[in-house]
Amino acid sequence: MSGPTSTSTLPCWRNRPAEATGDVLLILGLDPGSRHTGFALLEARGDQLDAVDFGRFSCPATQPVPRRLASLVEQLTDLLDRQPPQVAVLETPFHGLNSRSLVVLAESRGALLATLASRNIEITEYSPAEVKSAVAGNGRADKKQVARMVSVLLALGTQKLSSDAADALAIAICYAHRSRFEKLVKGSR
Repeated sequence: MSGPTSTSTLPCWRNRPAEATGDVLLILGLDPGSRHTGFALLEARGDQLDAVDFGRFSCPATQPVPRRLASLVEQLTDLLDRQPPQVAVLETPFHGLNSRSLVVLAESRGALLATLASRNIEITEYSPAEVKSAVAGNGRADKKQVARMVSVLLALGTQKLSSDAADALAIAICYAHRSRFEKLVKGSR
């Protein structure tokens, strides 16, 4: 039985401690799944967005669900220990899944949410349509369109993104865009 794997796609020199000063915000985007969970740490400084770290947490399908959930918590905890974000953002569940998939997804989300809450990290959630609209300008964009726009917005060039990491980055970008917009609205009052 092999253990969990955490796959990060950025070199170690990009992995730096979170700064909590001024207008710098470290956002953790999470795309939960039963076998793979995408993660992304995004630094927002004004209107500048930089991908600090991204990848996915994985564990073998041969493990029972409780062990996979424990592995997910361990991998998230390791990431939070290395780079604690100020906010975590997840996508709300998609209701088109079959009931078994929805149950396993809910269990994964619960493990993530409990881990984040135990660290007193602010948690925000957006619907899939909100995320797609914020990143691609269309709430019905497909995964390829979202991944392409993530690469463009973060100037990732031809760097290969797993679909899990692309979704986690999109979720973090959605939060960054929305929070910046909310600050502008508050400032104009």
